Amino acid sequence: MADIAFLLLVFFLVTTTMDQQKGLRVQLPPYPDPNVPPPVVEQNDRNVLEVLVNSADQLLVERKPLRLEALTDLTKKHIQNEGRLPNFSDSSQAAVVSLKNDRGTSVERYVQVYNELIRAYNEARDEYSRSKYGRSYADLPDKSDEQIAVKKKYPMKISEAEPVEY
Repeated sequence: MADIAFLLLVFFLVTTTMDQQKGLRVQLPPYPDPNVPPPVVEQNDRNVLEVLVNSADQLLVERKPLRLEALTDLTKKHIQNEGRLPNFSDSSQAAVVSLKNDRGTSVERYVQVYNELIRAYNEARDEYSRSKYGRSYADLPDKSDEQIAVKKKYPMKISEAEPVEY
């Protein structure tokens, strides 16, 4: 009886798979060289869309409350503006989305906001790809000239600041 129990235990240990945790696919910047001073980058305020999530998981865009469902459209409007509206970016290449979180922001809310920002860039790239090449961005071959051109037109610039307490 002990042999059978041992064989069953070994069988279940061998055949069971463990759930793999999935994280966000974000490329982190390299560590800065302590001997080199950081470069001074001047950014036009018009080109930066400030997105803030406070400790109560409330979303503030440009210091005004906004529903999560409206974030994608507002972000697309910002990155696709091309200098037409005065409160949005000069061009798609200059557009930056600045994401700031409070230390008390829940992980679920952070991921929801981050996903909406990614969705905005993906939709903008898809719309541009359909108008320029007649097919969606996902249908373009990997590392093709078309895909590189779309990425160059709409580079994903999401700047994340260190969480602070608001």
